[in-house]
Amino acid sequence: MTILRIGNASGFYGDRFDAMREMLTGGELDVLTGDYLAELTMLILGRDRLEDPAAGYARTFLRQLEDCLGLAHERGVRIVTNAGGLNPAGLADAVRQLADRLGIPVRVAHVEGDDLTTALPRALGSARAGGTPAGSIAAHAYLGGFGIERCLRAGADVVVTGRVTDAALVTGPAAAHFGWTPRDHDRLAGAVVAGHVLECGAQATGGNYAFFTGGDVRRPGFPLAELHEDGSCVITKHPGTGGFVDVGTVTAQLLYETAGARYAGPDVTARLDTVRLRQDGPDRVRIEGVRGEAPPPTLKVGLNRLGGFRNEVAFVLTGLDIEAKAALVRDQMEPALGKVADVRWELVRTDRPDAPSEETASALLRLVVRDPGQEVVGRALSGAAVELALASYPGFHVLAPPGKGSPYGVFEDVYVPHGGVDHVAVLHDGRRVPVPPAHDTAVLDEVPEPPLPEPPAPGPVTRAPLGLVAGARSGDKGGNANVGVWARTDDAWRWLAHELTVDRFRELIPESRELTVVRHVLPNLRALNFVVEGILGAGVAAQHRFDPQAKALGEWLRSRHLDIPEALL
Repeated sequence: MTILRIGNASGFYGDRFDAMREMLTGGELDVLTGDYLAELTMLILGRDRLEDPAAGYARTFLRQLEDCLGLAHERGVRIVTNAGGLNPAGLADAVRQLADRLGIPVRVAHVEGDDLTTALPRALGSARAGGTPAGSIAAHAYLGGFGIERCLRAGADVVVTGRVTDAALVTGPAAAHFGWTPRDHDRLAGAVVAGHVLECGAQATGGNYAFFTGGDVRRPGFPLAELHEDGSCVITKHPGTGGFVDVGTVTAQLLYETAGARYAGPDVTARLDTVRLRQDGPDRVRIEGVRGEAPPPTLKVGLNRLGGFRNEVAFVLTGLDIEAKAALVRDQMEPALGKVADVRWELVRTDRPDAPSEETASALLRLVVRDPGQEVVGRALSGAAVELALASYPGFHVLAPPGKGSPYGVFEDVYVPHGGVDHVAVLHDGRRVPVPPAHDTAVLDEVPEPPLPEPPAPGPVTRAPLGLVAGARSGDKGGNANVGVWARTDDAWRWLAHELTVDRFRELIPESRELTVVRHVLPNLRALNFVVEGILGAGVAAQHRFDPQAKALGEWLRSRHLDIPEALL
């Protein structure tokens, strides 16, 4: 059958607004997807819906569509998006109203069944720490792509979903176009890999890329996949758009927010250790050889709830005696912190000796507090900090006065059987079509670690940053972070596979020394993927650390020095 061209116009809620128009006018396209959801986004939308039951979806999508719905209709491009968030039916209705107002005859369908906020069994909540589902703002299962497939096969022009997996935005259209069934594991796995590359938009076209100096990434274009019936694809972008697509940019995105060889989802488990990449021309990377297995017997459910309140003060310490100044203000603040549940101090030494500017002569002492009660971290803290203005270290000032304390969220994931979710495709004519759960499932087992390549021959070494010979990309999954590290050449891979062990990783990233760190080896990608469990606490919304989503953890790792063979430099 013909190639299916699927593009992406959004990697998150807040992505480049005009990307939808760029994708619709920049070249050939059959389907345009938009990914608006993340763990933090679900919490934000949940809080919106608490204030307004009609809210709960990504409003920017509607504004984009007002400008672009006519373009999509003229060009015959179908739109598939998870912008429905917590209220896909509400967004679908809003799209119909928009289309009627604009006089554009489009058929709008939506997918529902992911919302388990009130239906999740209490027994599940009592079996885990940290509260019950009844206290959740949002509890949503990650659905697969076959609800989308039903909507498209029935003729929908626009399909709105809630919480589906990011890759489902590609597996659904691919299954509808090629006639795949849930048992076409290899083909579905290929589509999952394509969807994972597309889901974060410009991250596949040079955005956030370790070797960004290799091209002009001031305004990278958005990616598209040319899918084939056998599940293989070519990742590319529209002609004339910025950025670049090469094996490195695709490798980086494949490693983003993944773990081991098995990448599990509700439609299929894709074997990342079978992925083969090759450059197929300028800005074209072919992905082939992907093998798939039956999905696991359970679906992931993301629980978002309020964890309490947090506040923060950044004291500016300038000039001499930085350590002594920090000790003084900590002692002075101590009486006000006695009742606070969680207190964290961090001295960030940005100061330089004999600095040419006051800013470069200054260090920051960050105080972050969390507590179930707003008063404890609000007025009590801010009052204590402000009272020190004329009674503390010389040069006392703060970056901003502390506020009254703001709520923070906690993310957890639990698992329910496939049959415990009522996955339904609501077609454009109002018919409700149940989507049956996966018939074939398989419990996930660890893949035995593959053999390592032969180590390089001994030779002279130089102390240098890891990033001179390896790329990295990092991200978050709940409270865990992953750091994918890859080599650009076979020689560098032989060295990296033996040098960057778990012990070496812990040495280079001291925050991980007391945590569980798991290393996964992916030889086809010349890559190692490290999962650091618990480094992000209760997830991004809890803002557990300076970089709460671990976005720059990989770049920190690349900046660390170790002995590198001179032949690689």
